[in-house]
Amino acid sequence: MKIQIINGPNLNLLGLREPGIYGNQGFDEYLNTLREMYSILEIDYFQSNVEGELINKLHEVGFSYDGIVINAGGYTHTSVAIADAIAAIKTPVVEVHISNIYAREEYRHVSLTGKNCKGVLTGFGMDGYRLAIESLLKG
Repeated sequence: MKIQIINGPNLNLLGLREPGIYGNQGFDEYLNTLREMYSILEIDYFQSNVEGELINKLHEVGFSYDGIVINAGGYTHTSVAIADAIAAIKTPVVEVHISNIYAREEYRHVSLTGKNCKGVLTGFGMDGYRLAIESLLKG
């Protein structure tokens, strides 16, 4: 089974950026933990700060992978194009947010992308990625 994790803008700074909100752990370290926990899976990772690159990755893997976990970062609240890309592909997508977007600024309370996903996990920290993988494993 192949799972693609896609992280959007500023998530390359996890562990450094606003640790009070996003924690002290970098994503590469957490990714290693996920790969150890799910050694039977092929877990690929892609991060970009560029909207079009995120869309291109969704198109690239959206017909051949078994699941996609996406944290589109700020694009969650602004990108009709990413929402459309998720709707256009066949692979199920689970949206993840490290922080609770509903406990933050009001503009973060709307997810344009979430309606096209299998589900949305928000506020569980990095563990949201594990929970997303679990939901994809259960179909």
